[in-house]
Amino acid sequence: MQKSSYNKNSLSLAGTVAMGTGVMIGAGIFALTGQIAELSGPLFPLAFLIGAVISGFSAYTYIKVSNKYPSAGGIAMILKKSYGPSTVTGAAALMMAFSMIINESLVARTFGTYTVQLFDIGRDSVLVPILAISLIIFAFIVNIAGNKIIGAISAITAILKIGGILIFSLTILWASGFTFEFTQAAPSEATSPTGFIAGIALAILAFKGFTTITNSGGEVVDPKKNIGRAIMISLGICLLVYMTVALAVGSTLSISEIASAKDYALAEAARPAFGDYGVWFTVAVAIIATASGLLASVFAVSRMLAMLTDMNLIPHRHFGMPGDVQKHTLVFTVIAAGLLAAFFDLSRIASLGAIFYLVMDMVIHWGVYRHLKEDVEAKGWILISAIILDLIVLGAFLTMKAASDPMIIAISFIGIAGFFVFEKYYLSGKRTDSEAETGMEGHSH
Repeated sequence: MQKSSYNKNSLSLAGTVAMGTGVMIGAGIFALTGQIAELSGPLFPLAFLIGAVISGFSAYTYIKVSNKYPSAGGIAMILKKSYGPSTVTGAAALMMAFSMIINESLVARTFGTYTVQLFDIGRDSVLVPILAISLIIFAFIVNIAGNKIIGAISAITAILKIGGILIFSLTILWASGFTFEFTQAAPSEATSPTGFIAGIALAILAFKGFTTITNSGGEVVDPKKNIGRAIMISLGICLLVYMTVALAVGSTLSISEIASAKDYALAEAARPAFGDYGVWFTVAVAIIATASGLLASVFAVSRMLAMLTDMNLIPHRHFGMPGDVQKHTLVFTVIAAGLLAAFFDLSRIASLGAIFYLVMDMVIHWGVYRHLKEDVEAKGWILISAIILDLIVLGAFLTMKAASDPMIIAISFIGIAGFFVFEKYYLSGKRTDSEAETGMEGHSH
């Protein structure tokens, strides 16, 4: 790995917050609001609040380790310090990387779904995946130009999209006279406790972008102070934005209306109050949010894959491509995201992302609890609470999906098992090499 690909002190606190919110407020709110409402029913705004609380418990682990060991390796570094250069480390890191690639395809697909609303084209149109792939290619080109550009774009677009989303929310709430349709839900629109908790799983997915900050730890100014601050500020901003949006959508649409327009619920929510102008404004904000979110996410995941290569946890083939390892991982990232965006709809992409992320998250908390708790001065009860909360939410989500889409559960767990088998095979071959020796040096308890 070339040292020059890392720029120490290139991300200020404000720039780091902008990057974190940039990833979080990308597709989460635009794509997931409808899906969360469909699962959680009339109380869906509460699902966002509980999702933020659970994400706060998760963030505690990442902050504690990053404060002591700030690194561009981020999550991969946490795993390696917990489990050493092992199969668990490699498999969980790949889960994280893949959940981030899934997020990219979710963001890109959301961009396509909202953009076609300008032309009165259905969400099943072939234009949706074409637009999604076009955005992924655009993000690739910008990322090749370097992270100074990404930082500048993130800072500008973070203000534009958060401002745009708050204008959308507050004007709709004002126009509706602050009356909420979802509070008058018909009995048929009520949901089960399992459905409500399953909705929280997707809400957590809308907050998981905070891990991008962890993965860029080596580039943050004064990381021991600013990583934790940036994560908590980003979570707070996102909670404010998500709650106002949820209340705004619920003020103009019933649960059944939100569910029927679930992929573009925000655009539909603007229609009763402001007609086509409201739809156009919402779509414009969605385009800014998804485009900037994808730029930040592509940057983060290519960085993580490059670090995994550097740590000898995954193989690397450059296939004759010029440039350093991160340039190559950038290419692999956008190809994988493009394929997912082409062949999976929003609901399946979100489900895959939630399952991968929650499993990986529990592996991280357990590793820190077992091996690093004293070293990083973390409270054991918070780490265990984070695992229990993840487990409850994942269990409810799998129960709901088993009834509605068992295929996506099968795909998820075949993928997770595949990562473990791949890492077992790859690392056992690696240990016969002298390179394995360098990997062992990074293992500490």
